Amino acid sequence: MTGISNGVTAGSGSNPGLGPRVPPGSWSRRTTWIVRSVGLAAFVGVAATVWLGLWVTPPGETMGNLVRLVYVHPAVAWIALYVAFGTVGIASALWLWPRTRSSFFDRLAASAMEVGTVFTGLTLVTGSIWGRTTWGVWWAWDARLTSTALLFVLQLGYLALRRVPSEPDTRARRSAVAALVSALDVPIVHFSVLWWRTLHQQATVLTPTLSVKIYGSMAWTMLLGFVAFTLLFFWMLAIRMRSAAIEDYLDEAGLDSVLEERWAEGGVLGVGGRAVHEASVEDLETGARAGDLPLLRGGDAPDGREAPGKVPVEAGRGVEP
Repeated sequence: MTGISNGVTAGSGSNPGLGPRVPPGSWSRRTTWIVRSVGLAAFVGVAATVWLGLWVTPPGETMGNLVRLVYVHPAVAWIALYVAFGTVGIASALWLWPRTRSSFFDRLAASAMEVGTVFTGLTLVTGSIWGRTTWGVWWAWDARLTSTALLFVLQLGYLALRRVPSEPDTRARRSAVAALVSALDVPIVHFSVLWWRTLHQQATVLTPTLSVKIYGSMAWTMLLGFVAFTLLFFWMLAIRMRSAAIEDYLDEAGLDSVLEERWAEGGVLGVGGRAVHEASVEDLETGARAGDLPLLRGGDAPDGREAPGKVPVEAGRGVEP
């Protein structure tokens, strides 16, 4: 999402062009206003959906008060199957394409998968409540239910895969592939009620013939539920992406600190984030004169050049031998 800092700001002094790294924990005022507005609208919409669904809309002709679940269950299923996995799939594909590869898309895919997993869990819970009253059991190995449960397991597997220690690019690549493979289950869930004879009812809101089977205040309340939960998803996604950006920054900062300690212990100097082992003083001085690396100040050699013992460093990250 735009407006999230990448942890690098323009600077001056001994680190020209780079500047000090700062935690990406702040949004621009415009982004903050947008996110807060979306969050407020989402909570108001969910509250209104609950109020309308419980106290304003009438009970169903055949299902009675059980029909009130229709204002929640299809909405969270819509988020879990289409909005969340659509976001994950697009972000993963954009990361795999070299021309659009960016850590932003990796964070977007991971964050959308985390939030989507919550909605998939809610889908299974609300569906089980519906099934207990309608079918008499909390769970049946129905095609729609089973394929949705499989999707939930695949989401948990994706999140576990991201926890395996590895290089950022390696983690992002295998996560993107896993996300696209998992997305193959989405059309199976969608068409399961058409491909197999299942206990789960077929489409009620929008059938393959594009005929709506819900009317009046019930239809408007259901529509409000779809809008409210969609806004809630994107608000949660924005918050999670912000947290992910901060986590990535802290991981990188912690790694840099550890590397600097190891370099100091081993007498190896850090230059531009890389270890320097056998670079000649002449090569390092040439880079410094070209503006690539500043030299540490110290005693001068007799000919006016820097003393051979002075090694260039970046933003004070080196040490004198």
